Amino acid sequence: MKNYSREELVSKYKEYLMPQVHTSYKEPLCLERGEGEYLFDIDGKRYLDFYTGIMVIISGHCNRKVTKAVSEQIEKIQHSTSFFINRPVVELAEKLAEITPGKLKQSFFVNSGSEAVEGAINLAQIHTNNSTVIGLQHGYHGRTLLTRSLTAISVWRCGLTNVPDLRFTPNAYCYRCPFNSTPENCDMACANYLEEVIQTQTNGSIACVIAETIQGVGGLIVPPKDYFRIISRIVKEYGGLLIIDEIQCGFGRTGGKMFAIEHYGVEPDIMTMAKGLANGFPIGVFITDKKTASCFEGPSVSTFGGNPVSAAAALANIEYLTENKIVENSRLMGEILKEKLLELKDKYDLIGDVRGRGLFWGLELVKDRKTKEPAWEETEKIMQSCKDQGLLIGQSGFSFHVLRIGPPLNITEERIEEAIEILDRSFAQI
Repeated sequence: MKNYSREELVSKYKEYLMPQVHTSYKEPLCLERGEGEYLFDIDGKRYLDFYTGIMVIISGHCNRKVTKAVSEQIEKIQHSTSFFINRPVVELAEKLAEITPGKLKQSFFVNSGSEAVEGAINLAQIHTNNSTVIGLQHGYHGRTLLTRSLTAISVWRCGLTNVPDLRFTPNAYCYRCPFNSTPENCDMACANYLEEVIQTQTNGSIACVIAETIQGVGGLIVPPKDYFRIISRIVKEYGGLLIIDEIQCGFGRTGGKMFAIEHYGVEPDIMTMAKGLANGFPIGVFITDKKTASCFEGPSVSTFGGNPVSAAAALANIEYLTENKIVENSRLMGEILKEKLLELKDKYDLIGDVRGRGLFWGLELVKDRKTKEPAWEETEKIMQSCKDQGLLIGQSGFSFHVLRIGPPLNITEERIEEAIEILDRSFAQI
């Protein structure tokens, strides 16, 4: 392997990768290795990672249990395709049936979250014999043609998005309520409006509604406790299935529960997962109950879906979460992080809203708390300042004005204090 300087690596990156491949920061970060909650760049500088590769590294970088499982599996068989059966994928499917909510039992493995969403929607359309799909405003589901068309954030809809029979319903963006209400008096207008969408924009029946439990790219939008209960009821009344996208917030990210939808007491008909499932190894999956799955017996195939190495990584990762009570740690550390973030909000008027759950948090930055004008320039400056001081966080929201914070789920209070101190200094500079 060649040794490059940072400048050489950036130059070759620009020469050989397409310009649409987005990188963060004024000077792109060139990473060399990771260990636990830290990343190290090509020059050896250490960064506290509170972004985790877009909510992927839930058990820490190069987690020993996961690394060992991968090392052992890669010497046995590295690839088999879904035309053949391998032990890790069967064991993983059984484990997912055990830990997912309700009657979810049968899985279909793919390579990514985008593919999981595509497969889930296709299954819902076959099951209902209906093509109409309803997504949420500010939702994000991937970069394939269908998932990009289902994305309701303009900046992420570049290119043709001409998939037919897609509709959108309001999300539960309480800080910027589309009905100019407050959670105390809104009577869940955003959830109930789904019926209006169905009655005026469809023929009266639908294939499915798909929703992220917490919208990550949309700006960490967390629905009130009754939102999904109402959505689920309406979906069933009109013959559709409820698809819950847990790609960013699954596997303990929201603390106390393995999956975020469990906080709402709603059982999805289909659920999609990816990102944190294998702690960095490429994998995606959609899961449903046996009755729904039986509506389509194929043939269908995924060349790399159910890869034995990724499946072994996922199994080891779930075991690590369970054996070390990481989901509970996410809840406990999440309470500490929430308290610290709210203290920052009291200190800096630039922070208009703090929202999240567990170890999945967003700070919406505004130029003025009355007008709520998005402060995207300030958001970018704070991200850069944090990076310069050794802290990595993300950026999201319709104007890139929301700081996205999501450390590994095995994070400690000491590391949270360290991150808050850097955030505090960065806000003070602005």
